[in-house]
Amino acid sequence: MSVKIGTIIQARMGSTRLPGKVMKDLGGETVLARVVNRVRRAQVAGEIVIATTRISSDDVIAEECRRLSVPCFRGEEEDVLDRYYRAAQLYAADAVVRICADSPMIEPEVCDGVIRQFLDHRPDYASNTVLKTYPLGLDTEIMSTEALTQAWRAAKESYQRAHVTPYIYEHADQFNVRHVRAQADYSYYRWTLDTPEDLAFLRAVYARFDNDDRFHWRDVIALLECEPELLTLNSHVTAKALQEG
Repeated sequence: MSVKIGTIIQARMGSTRLPGKVMKDLGGETVLARVVNRVRRAQVAGEIVIATTRISSDDVIAEECRRLSVPCFRGEEEDVLDRYYRAAQLYAADAVVRICADSPMIEPEVCDGVIRQFLDHRPDYASNTVLKTYPLGLDTEIMSTEALTQAWRAAKESYQRAHVTPYIYEHADQFNVRHVRAQADYSYYRWTLDTPEDLAFLRAVYARFDNDDRFHWRDVIALLECEPELLTLNSHVTAKALQEG
């Protein structure tokens, strides 16, 4: 039986550490455009939808979606779980991939790997994020619409609503959860965008590839092995705790 997959990329202008980060310039394109470009190269990601909020400050994201010719769904600001649930219902997806718009080095091959694990083994949820072995910024999650619906109905804690999937992987007795691991541990790399220091790092990496976003994630590993000084640009940045949103 075929599975209709929808990839939902969450994006909003509000950010505590770097407001408007998804619309920042990254080598001549917005961060959001870089994410969309890279996800579009995944082979099994299905239809891509940007899920943003209904507040006026996110009108610019809706405009960028029109420029990029990608559908835009607008929903709740803080209840991102509700935003995902309603977007999945609107686009009639059987399974939903979750990507964050602050991941401009998201890797198509890694996305496909997680999705194929889901298609091959049919768990309720599969990801490379709960057991971290990939660089932060290559995070890919996929869940059945049934699991998403169950989480939408049952999740009560604010962080479970803000981060979409914690209710699922925190209740392994209720859900079949599958973890996808890299061949080695690369989780010490920070390739996400949350601070000005992260933006400086990402701009430096993109510049090394002539601002062409078709580089492979292992090309970045090789670059950083040759130029480890690039790591000092954001190595001191700490990840936010899950409950912080």
